[in-house]
Amino acid sequence: MVAILWLVVAVLALFTAGYVGYSRYLARFVELDDDRETPAHKYEDGQEYVPAKKPVLLGHHYSSIAGGAPIVGPITAGIVWGWVPALAWIAVGNPLMGAVHDFVSLSSSLRHEGKSIGYIMGEYVGERGKNMLLWFAFLTIVLVVAVFALVTAIVFDAYPSAATASSLYIVLALTFGVWLYQLDRSFLGGTLAFVPGVFVSVWVGIQYPVALFDHADLAADAIVLLGEGGGWLPLAATQNPNVAAWVPVIIVYAFVASVMPVWMLLQPRDYLSSFLLYAGIGGTVIGVVVGSLLGTASEPLVVNLPAFNGFFGGIDTPMPLFPLLFVTIACGTISGFHSLVSSGTTAKQLNRETDARAVGYGSMLGEGLLATVALASLAVVGYSEGGGIGLALPNFAKGGAVFLTSLGVPASFGAPFMALVLVSFLLTSTDTAVRLGRYMFEEIVGVPDTGAQRTASNRYVNAGVQCLLAYVLVASGSWSSLWPLFGGANQLLAALALLTATVWLANWDDNKQLLSTGVPMALMVGITVVALLYLAVVQNLLGKLLDAAWMAQASTVEVVSVGIQIVVAFVLVGLGLSLTLLGYRNIRSARGDRSAAGGTVEQPGDD
Repeated sequence: MVAILWLVVAVLALFTAGYVGYSRYLARFVELDDDRETPAHKYEDGQEYVPAKKPVLLGHHYSSIAGGAPIVGPITAGIVWGWVPALAWIAVGNPLMGAVHDFVSLSSSLRHEGKSIGYIMGEYVGERGKNMLLWFAFLTIVLVVAVFALVTAIVFDAYPSAATASSLYIVLALTFGVWLYQLDRSFLGGTLAFVPGVFVSVWVGIQYPVALFDHADLAADAIVLLGEGGGWLPLAATQNPNVAAWVPVIIVYAFVASVMPVWMLLQPRDYLSSFLLYAGIGGTVIGVVVGSLLGTASEPLVVNLPAFNGFFGGIDTPMPLFPLLFVTIACGTISGFHSLVSSGTTAKQLNRETDARAVGYGSMLGEGLLATVALASLAVVGYSEGGGIGLALPNFAKGGAVFLTSLGVPASFGAPFMALVLVSFLLTSTDTAVRLGRYMFEEIVGVPDTGAQRTASNRYVNAGVQCLLAYVLVASGSWSSLWPLFGGANQLLAALALLTATVWLANWDDNKQLLSTGVPMALMVGITVVALLYLAVVQNLLGKLLDAAWMAQASTVEVVSVGIQIVVAFVLVGLGLSLTLLGYRNIRSARGDRSAAGGTVEQPGDD
């Protein structure tokens, strides 16, 4: 049988080559310069534009982009098609496409006052293109919030200890923010005090696991806060009452966190999250090496998962490998959501331009390593066909705990710890998404001249609208149907972010090659348009709404949710193709005009 060690070694080798070679070339290519003032310093306001130390920003960016998607996607793909297709897409696509996407999104935003990719697109193709891209991003964000809220609730239900630990972890982050920015105390001292507190919260969670509602499959030691019941909740028909109750709680948390100043929760929480990330991923990778070489793991570290399950997958519902593999594994290989983080919050906090290489390109490689660990965690414990994909999510915690036993960590501690790692990523991505949605909507509205515009640009109003729409979408209770739609939207957004970078480069200088961004962009446009059309027509329209058997059993909420999914898919395809055409025309025009003029254009910020 194949040893888990070889999966990890292969990915590390390819990622190291990408960072040492390709990222260095890209940094020279976009002319990173520490003498150029970054937007964080130029527009420092204590609210959104706040220069951050490199380790803090690296932690924020990594935690925000990693989320739960690079864990959920590879696990789902591994179950459906086998570990070989999943690993190949991660190992090759990440350094050549995903990391490039993140880096150029961050770099282009730096040169445009820390503005979003929508704003940048508008600079070159006009207001229409800007608004189209912003609406596309906004719809994608609603899908992000919906999917992540449901997946977080599933993990809270499987590991009630993670619910307790996550609550304590948020309190620690708020206190750490006050320590740093209000009391102006030592950064190092705060790190030494609060980071151990995160790990203590895991121990407290193990001792006092918390659930909202009781049900037959709930862990016996869970402290149930609301007793039995919960059947009246919208999701209780397709999920158990505990999951149904956690979803609105998580969405409300995302709303509250998204309207806070970044110093209060976002920066300190994501910095603390980075230590969970480093310990979780670093510990499991070291555990794989040590356990493989010394045989100290509680189970043999070999792959217990089929290498390939066939083109249509190994589950009851046929899922064609092309195009669905490439949208099932979104984050971990390439993700449009990252362009929103890079140009939404990270560019507003970058202290020096050269930090963009580690923060942009390097963080994406780290996410690819997380995706590899997730796939390896599933591979080592295997998969039971009767459980359903949703129940496979906790296998990340179970498999990660096996790796940690190589280092002497008991599985009783390792599994809840890895569950907290997963949940911390999910929570950071969820509330960061709502914050980014605020930015998108505010840019769509522009300068508010009327009462309606002022209301729409109010951060409480537009954050609330996002959260409400997300809850309606997730009301079907089936994340497995929402996940590919999210993946398709996310990957098409990545293609549009690469298009934006290509447009920027084409307008900057005739000597700038366009292959590094243009080739991945063209590939992702083709793949994602086909995927979204397949999901809308084959999976949802023909497979559900026009299927008499499905309609006979479906609730009104499920029918509405599926209808919304179909509409969203068609809208996304229309917006994506229209933007691609606008961008292509601009590139042709710019290159033609530049060739005739024989010069370069001044970059924003060069003054």
